[in-house]
Amino acid sequence: MATQKLISVLFLQLLLVLLASDFSNGQKLKVGFYHKTCPNIEAIVAKTTQQYISRAPTLAAPLLRMHFHDCFVRGCDGSVLLNSTSSNSAEKDAFPNQSLRGFHVIDAVKSAVEKKCPGVVSCADILALVARDAVRMLHGSFWEVPTGRRDGRVSVNSQALRGLPAPSANITQLKATFASKGLSVKDLVVLSGGHTIGTSHCGPFSSRLYNFTGKGDTDPKLDKNYIAQLKIKCKPGDTKTLVEMDPGSFKSFDEDYYTLVTKRRGLFQSDSALLDDPETRAYVIQQATSHGATFLKDFGASMVNMGNIGVLTGNSGEIRKQCAFVN
Repeated sequence: MATQKLISVLFLQLLLVLLASDFSNGQKLKVGFYHKTCPNIEAIVAKTTQQYISRAPTLAAPLLRMHFHDCFVRGCDGSVLLNSTSSNSAEKDAFPNQSLRGFHVIDAVKSAVEKKCPGVVSCADILALVARDAVRMLHGSFWEVPTGRRDGRVSVNSQALRGLPAPSANITQLKATFASKGLSVKDLVVLSGGHTIGTSHCGPFSSRLYNFTGKGDTDPKLDKNYIAQLKIKCKPGDTKTLVEMDPGSFKSFDEDYYTLVTKRRGLFQSDSALLDDPETRAYVIQQATSHGATFLKDFGASMVNMGNIGVLTGNSGEIRKQCAFVN
């Protein structure tokens, strides 16, 4: 009888612990999370971001990409912002992230927010808001950003290498990666449209120009005239030259990316791969032929979906005082 009572008490205690744990990390993000604790948060973020984007519009693309890279590794917890330490190599220093720029913008926004609302707003939320504002400032879409994320305390270099989709990924790999994050095929093709802004070094697509199958050949899925243009800019082994991902429109957030993909002028293999699946191909053609009729609206919706990946809420994580360091 005593043993049965003890088992019942232990079971009840375990149940309470599980319920408490679920509650602490089971709260959902919501628009206006800081309505009472930091009511001017969005205005502060927008004003500070504008100060940088107005002077350097090319920062918009890496800031958008930074949010993407954050969410795809450990969830949207600001782990991509953490510096490496003497005992740990962080995501920021992983090879796919070495071309990210704009960390100083996040730091400046965080500093401005801390002056008004100390210890309230997470770096993960600031990154999500800055990404949205950066897109809007290049004539892109505006979407309401649900907030309430908390910051993670862990950032591991090797996890970025495994978690981020490679520019050489085929459509099967891309679909699997996005599905593993709870994102749909539509999210995949919509978020790929983010390549309408920004630049890339030659390295990620060099094999398409010079040695696609190891025989000194080119990628047959890449337009021959475009290959000739790219070879003028990117010589074999070039790791420094920057190339526009959406030539002539890389500072404007629009649907031109999809037109390029239909013309076999997507810069990366992952761009060309969108033509290899019926659903993604149909979306590419729809946006290219309708002048992006639904793209901006779709992009906002997919960014909200992405922004929900693996978030920490409630009592999980922390609110960092500085985005590059855990408290």
